[in-house]
Amino acid sequence: MEKQQHNSCLARHEIEARLRESGVNATAQRIAICQYVLCEADHPTVEDVKKWADVNFPKMSLATVYNTLHTLVEAKLLKDYKFPHIDKVIYDNNVTKHHHFLDVESGEIYDLNDDDFKLKVQLPDDIIIDDIDILIRGKRS
Repeated sequence: MEKQQHNSCLARHEIEARLRESGVNATAQRIAICQYVLCEADHPTVEDVKKWADVNFPKMSLATVYNTLHTLVEAKLLKDYKFPHIDKVIYDNNVTKHHHFLDVESGEIYDLNDDDFKLKVQLPDDIIIDDIDILIRGKRS
């Protein structure tokens, strides 16, 4: 099981276009956050992004971080997850259908390929499933 970044890094002009499509001004701070979460970060929280911003863009507000992450989720460049093991939202740049493994000893989260799962669910006919998120907990040997 390897940690991988699944979303290809977008060029600056592609990020600017996506932000504009979402009705957001493409400031240098927002573009930098986008490049960080899409190309470098691995399942970051808001706090992780803010910590990165404090080093790379001092004086960036927490509101800018929150708003940018929200915009990226709305633009479908990120997915947000609320896992039961943590009180924070985790952001994932892998927007393809997949699941997660949580190493309970290290706290690391790994992406698991959806093709590796066989799931059979029998529900009443009037129920429509929008999405399925599976979190497997364990430890690496």
